Amino acid sequence: MSHDDYEDDLPPSKSQRKREMNALQDLAAELVKLSARDLAKIPMPEELLEAVEHARSITSHGAMRRQRQYLGKVMRHLDPEPIRTALDRVKQRGIQSTSQLHQIERWRDRIIDEGQEALNEFSAQYPQADRQQLRQLMMNSRKEREHSKPPKSARALFRCLREVIDSGE
Repeated sequence: MSHDDYEDDLPPSKSQRKREMNALQDLAAELVKLSARDLAKIPMPEELLEAVEHARSITSHGAMRRQRQYLGKVMRHLDPEPIRTALDRVKQRGIQSTSQLHQIERWRDRIIDEGQEALNEFSAQYPQADRQQLRQLMMNSRKEREHSKPPKSARALFRCLREVIDSGE
């Protein structure tokens, strides 16, 4: 019997088991941080879902630590890969959503600052856009900015741009 065969027969060390439990607890902590809408997209057993929802209502640090350990214990009996995969998908969707919002903000700022030139570029890229409505919102946004009024039209322009971009995808 070689040395390698002997190591394969050994159960995982206590340190290795602790690392695995900490990884499961970290995964559970990420589940607790999710919104209810995102949490619903993750496939998990009812017991784990109830424990995660209970953890979301805990405010005490010590109680949260105990609940996190309990979540790790519940997850020990599950295959964590489907949960990790679904969590990664939810995170990726959030990143894409954030980058899309930044893109819309850039378009709004360009249209307000540069005027007709930026509006023409946007219309060329998104031909379904209502140019007249966008032009009116652009003019109103400029007036609001000049008179130091709240950016009501700029927000309306943002919503309009988001609708156009969402319908174009």
